[in-house]
Amino acid sequence: MVDLAALEKSTRVLFSIHVKPVQGDRFQPTGFPSLGAATYQTVSGPKLLLESAQSMANRLESVGWDSAAASPVDALKGLSHVRVMRKGAVLTDSMLEAHRLNSPYLLEGKDRSFFNNLKRELGGLEEGPINRKLLAEVLLKFDVGSLIHGVFLAKKDLAGGRLRVARALSAFIEATGVRVAASGGVKNDHVNPSGDTKSGFGNVPFARDEFTAERIDLHVNLDLAQIRGYGLGKDVEQMLILLALYKVRRLVDGDLRLRTACDLEAVDDEIRATRPTGFILPALVPLDTAVRAAIDKCKSRMVETEVAFEDEMKKGKSSESDTGEGDEGSDDDSGD
Repeated sequence: MVDLAALEKSTRVLFSIHVKPVQGDRFQPTGFPSLGAATYQTVSGPKLLLESAQSMANRLESVGWDSAAASPVDALKGLSHVRVMRKGAVLTDSMLEAHRLNSPYLLEGKDRSFFNNLKRELGGLEEGPINRKLLAEVLLKFDVGSLIHGVFLAKKDLAGGRLRVARALSAFIEATGVRVAASGGVKNDHVNPSGDTKSGFGNVPFARDEFTAERIDLHVNLDLAQIRGYGLGKDVEQMLILLALYKVRRLVDGDLRLRTACDLEAVDDEIRATRPTGFILPALVPLDTAVRAAIDKCKSRMVETEVAFEDEMKKGKSSESDTGEGDEGSDDDSGD
């Protein structure tokens, strides 16, 4: 059983979770274009942004996705989401897309069924103040993750591109007391060591900067006031809170391998909130059971939608994103 009574008088749940590398002391942070690692000075000394809020939003969403089955994990089956199909196979899903419902695979393809349905459901928001409750109802129906991870429906055909929901659940990883751990290596060519390196042959030496830190913390912020402000009723409110806590617990329990050279784990099994004082993040098994029950209570208000994307995959100029060398996580700025 998961008891949320301690949260009833709180507007936020805040965690500062002490984490450390699984092996050794070194770790590879996120790298930013034209910047590299995000280091900065504070009154307490040098710090480093090990993982951005944008990347963590994607990681928190992905813990609920079963890649092998191309569907939500068992505990989250029944949640609303939009599946995109191509040639009979799953191409992507709103749970995987960086901008969720604002994905071009949902809104820009030849199959206009979902776009037209979404526009119809949002009818009445074209002019005047945004009806936040109606927007929340529509997001609950089609993609409940948008109420947790945020969304910005930027298309002009959808209420003039004014529909935006901030993240209710956000996180980032910050390292304190950091120092550079300089190293390097060589890409060896045992066949032709002195070959043309511009063509990929030959031995290629390289430098590499990793870091060590006195302390690394995963900071999590769950905005309970925002969730209650949706006005969707007690059952949905409970489901959203449990879903957010479930994602945090799944992340902490085993999905903190951020990069090949950045594999982290929590120092303590018991995760205590810094606000409200005394609240403990429930273990995964009771959260799994509680989330399933909460989803069942709200099932009638959510749908699973399937969209076809058979458009030609056109190549275009790629843009830089908040990812560094070896960073498998994409960057998402929805909700900001």
